[in-house]
Amino acid sequence: MILKEDSTEQKLRGAYYTPTRLAQYIVHLVKDHYAGGGILEPSCGDGVFIDALESECDLKKLDSITAVEIEKVETAKLKKRYKSSSNIKVLNKDFFDFYKKENSTKYGLIVGNPPYIRYQYLENKQRELLSGIITEHGMKPNKLINTWVAFTVACVHMLSDEGTIAFVIPAEILQVAYAEELRVYLAKTLEKITVVTFEQLVFDDIEQEVVVLIGKKGKGTKGIRIVQRADLNDLLNKDIDEDYQPMQDVHEKWTKYFTSISENKLVSDIKQDDRFWKLSDAAVINVGITTGNNKYFSVTQDTVGQYGLANVCRPLIGRSSHANSLFFEEKDWQENVDSKKAAYLIDFPDIPLSEYDEGHREYIKKGEDEKENEGYKCRIRDRWYRIPSIWVPDAFFLRRNNIYPKFVINKCNAVSTDTMHRLKFNKGVDGKRVVLSYYNSISFAFTELCGRSYGGGVLEILPGEVGEIMVPKLDHVPDDVIDDVLSEIDQIIREDDDIEKVLDIVDKTILENYLNISSQTCISARKIWKKLQARRLGRG
Repeated sequence: MILKEDSTEQKLRGAYYTPTRLAQYIVHLVKDHYAGGGILEPSCGDGVFIDALESECDLKKLDSITAVEIEKVETAKLKKRYKSSSNIKVLNKDFFDFYKKENSTKYGLIVGNPPYIRYQYLENKQRELLSGIITEHGMKPNKLINTWVAFTVACVHMLSDEGTIAFVIPAEILQVAYAEELRVYLAKTLEKITVVTFEQLVFDDIEQEVVVLIGKKGKGTKGIRIVQRADLNDLLNKDIDEDYQPMQDVHEKWTKYFTSISENKLVSDIKQDDRFWKLSDAAVINVGITTGNNKYFSVTQDTVGQYGLANVCRPLIGRSSHANSLFFEEKDWQENVDSKKAAYLIDFPDIPLSEYDEGHREYIKKGEDEKENEGYKCRIRDRWYRIPSIWVPDAFFLRRNNIYPKFVINKCNAVSTDTMHRLKFNKGVDGKRVVLSYYNSISFAFTELCGRSYGGGVLEILPGEVGEIMVPKLDHVPDDVIDDVLSEIDQIIREDDDIEKVLDIVDKTILENYLNISSQTCISARKIWKKLQARRLGRG
């Protein structure tokens, strides 16, 4: 976490100004939908959207334009620049204060790039106003909510019955949990939603991935469309002619709309198919062990020998590079040990420190000398060097991934850090069948749908999202078939061969031959997986 005192003024203000060409194109997109009424720019910064309105329209023919800006210097510049335009009113205000007084005012068009300020960087008054906006619209405020969420909610509320909003906001809107209630609110409140996404970063000075959100109020059939463009040039050179999909005000990620109507129907049908179940029906899924300091508690054989730690260590599968197979066996762990990897996790016992071996006390003293104990997780423990909640899982599921997340059976009583999730299979569930059931085109498609992607091409999937992955039930597949297929695909994974060879085998041998799932269903699911994976990796 970046502490406030370590952050630049620009970060604290969330002030990253919109590129001129992007502002101009946004105005170009929405001007034909503008049916009159006041125009609002709630955080106008250097006035780029007003400039865009001037370049695309005759300002004198527009209704009143209200520009709100918290920075006095910028406000003064804008007032001077537009002093001859009587229909432009520039206000030096915090938008939250403005909204509190003017929330009954309605606008035909609201455009802008709201500030991206984390909750912890706000003043107490701003936090109260943000929470008030969120609460009054039926949402629950929390410390993860960013200012752009409250700006979006407030401005949608201030739209006229036929009004349009066009905002540049983080791509987090599509998938993160803290924006879930916002997605539902927008789906309920707006008639049409367009989200323009970019494969490349749009802002030169930040790594934040953004989208353009365009929403229109109305009483027609609700629809949403995701428009994918390579970069700003690609956006400027193409018209938006993608079709709208039926929009549902449900608690789902909008990444589902990257797929077509027929593909979404396939996903919906799988969810209703009694040949499938969720991974959460088969196992309890938890985050891996939170050590508070992986570098200190995850150690190599050399460190174990130097401090005599062998009797207080557990075998560890600590990174994705440690998981090179379908089964994590003793030989795999030993190979990591021999390769000088941090393959041990220290698990100091619950006995008085005075009873610890001399080498153990020396290692703890070393940690304190090097301030390894000052991290938050370590600091709040009764004894900073004792890691809580250590237990041996039946299997591991990787949290952050590139090509695909691995699902690995634990065969050597290993533990994992929070780079992996831990699974305990429910009573009566055959774990090897569950792990095998994951390696198919349908479940891989659900993995991309359930997880979330970030810049750099990383797929992250959290325990609750792992639980939503649909996998086929393999109860009636003979044991010898299960064992043969597991052995075959384990060899492919160990050789780091193309994972699609694994999908080909399981799709044909298990899904088609034993569950009577059509080859076309498998092919369509594979296309969904490849499409979403390609989009994610393309931003890497």
